[in-house]
Amino acid sequence: MAGSPATAVRETHSEALPSQHVGYVKRPYRWQRVGRQTRPKISYAEFLAWMDEDTLAEWVDGEIVMTSPASQRHQLLTGFLEKVLGVFVEQHHLGLVLSAPFQMKMKQGREPDLLFVAQEHLDRLKETYLDGPADLVVEIISPESLERDRGTKFVEYEAGGVPEYWLLDPLRRWAEFYRLGEDGRYRAAFAGTKGTYHIKALPGCWLRVEWLWQEPLPDAARVTWEIIGVEKLRQLLAELEGQAADQQR
Repeated sequence: MAGSPATAVRETHSEALPSQHVGYVKRPYRWQRVGRQTRPKISYAEFLAWMDEDTLAEWVDGEIVMTSPASQRHQLLTGFLEKVLGVFVEQHHLGLVLSAPFQMKMKQGREPDLLFVAQEHLDRLKETYLDGPADLVVEIISPESLERDRGTKFVEYEAGGVPEYWLLDPLRRWAEFYRLGEDGRYRAAFAGTKGTYHIKALPGCWLRVEWLWQEPLPDAARVTWEIIGVEKLRQLLAELEGQAADQQR
């Protein structure tokens, strides 16, 4: 995920947190720096009450860790993957694809760039967060997030049971795809700048890694139908034609 952690905590409504959490005072769109020794701990429920849809933050060891906005390239790549994977998942009724800002709560409250929740795990979805591991997590690396994505998040996602973890680095044009082994540890299933990766969490779905580095990015609709295949496209077109004929009767 793009952005660097900071030692700042956002000022918010005092009634949003218990009174003992001094230092959280309402002044819209301003930030207050608090020394590490005096920074109050908050629960995940309090963190969710404090957050809003425009806030870029994670909950780590009971503290609020702010992250900075993503770059344009980061946003475009996230959008491309969300469209491609989202249509495939929808066409095959596999579950749900979500992009940041949306929390995934395990030991910590993280905000992956992209996540997929399988149909059989949709009961983990709450209104504002996923309670437990996603079936697939994607983090797009930026210079500020390199250590976090490869270090603390890698360890957390592995320990938390995320079956598939992607690390995509558009600056280096390098992709790594990890799968959780029977021993509970990640193993690299693919690493490189080009080639075809078959997505374990989405049977039948695959990606050409070089698509991720193209400038501009390839047309998401064309890529999606290339992945889905001609037969599925013909089937869909036949269904649409049938619906149109029924409407004309």
